[in-house]
Amino acid sequence: MKRVAVVGGGIVGVATAHTLQQRGLQVTVFEKEDRLAAHQTGRNSGVIHSGIYYPPGSLKARTCLRGRALLEAFCDRHAIAWKRCGKVIVATQPSQVEKLRDLGRRGEEHGLQVRWLDQPGLRQIEPACAGLEAIFVPETGVVDYVRVVEKLAETLEVRLKTPWVDTGEFDAWINCAGLYCDKLADSEIKIVPFRGEYYALKSAARELCKTLIYPVPDPRFPFLGVHLTRHVDDTVGAGPNAVLALGRENYDGWSLHVGEALETLTYPGFQRLALKYWRMGLWEQLRSLSKWLFLKELQKLTPELRSHHLEKSKAGIRAQCVRPDGRLLDDFLIYRQGRAVHVLNAPSPAATASLAIAEEIADVLFQ
Repeated sequence: MKRVAVVGGGIVGVATAHTLQQRGLQVTVFEKEDRLAAHQTGRNSGVIHSGIYYPPGSLKARTCLRGRALLEAFCDRHAIAWKRCGKVIVATQPSQVEKLRDLGRRGEEHGLQVRWLDQPGLRQIEPACAGLEAIFVPETGVVDYVRVVEKLAETLEVRLKTPWVDTGEFDAWINCAGLYCDKLADSEIKIVPFRGEYYALKSAARELCKTLIYPVPDPRFPFLGVHLTRHVDDTVGAGPNAVLALGRENYDGWSLHVGEALETLTYPGFQRLALKYWRMGLWEQLRSLSKWLFLKELQKLTPELRSHHLEKSKAGIRAQCVRPDGRLLDDFLIYRQGRAVHVLNAPSPAATASLAIAEEIADVLFQ
């Protein structure tokens, strides 16, 4: 095997191409847009995840823990700005306390330096944050993932504005197509796109968030809840929520793609998912339409926030795989099919884990 195509110019695709090139292969990246990192990679919150959320033994846990170390070393080696700022995860109601403690114990099992915080301890780290209990995870950081992709791609052959067509030119190809990965794979699992909308804190309110402030996540879902993130440039983002996107690139919420919307709405997996979790889906949709409701969610963490502190920011779309029976696919999925290796379901923490995911892909390719 000499020549390999990588389909998709997000961070997983470019990291994979970089890794394969280092192993002596001739690699070409195919990207349908006019730039790299145009979708999930360029529209996320920029967090370097610690790995605390993911079950021990899962692919997410393994690749996040290793990928974080590889990513930090890569950034240091290439003088890419990043910060290990840490994160507080906050229980704001009694029903969340035991879930928070379970999460902290999981972090300790992963070898993370979890700090257990009472209310005064939380205020020492985040003076404006409210909560009953919290944990501090110092291994969490932030980075500009677009900058990482640009550096990874410097020595690669990249064909922009070039959708993938398998002409037999390559010995093998890797499907890292993100929002469209299911279109290239022979699989019953389908992508259901969820739009995550962000606000930004105006400069006068940025000191209300010193690090990263997260709620206790609902264990039934792979979404982490609305949170506050101080970015590597010291701006602060708030979000995202998780609403159904009626189109895989429907970032503004209004640019309806009828074919893709119908595909999602008629997919049995989505219908079963929606029937089971319609209350949560309705709440997310209402919060999307109402800045006041979005603010109320943020005020559970930071009560001093006010509506005039928030301004609309970007939106991203999460490529979430859903099984035909309505179950969300929680872990990453990598498998070989003939000459292709398919990467299905690589949302967060895929950016953090990207260099380790690339190693996993290479191992599958060379099997």
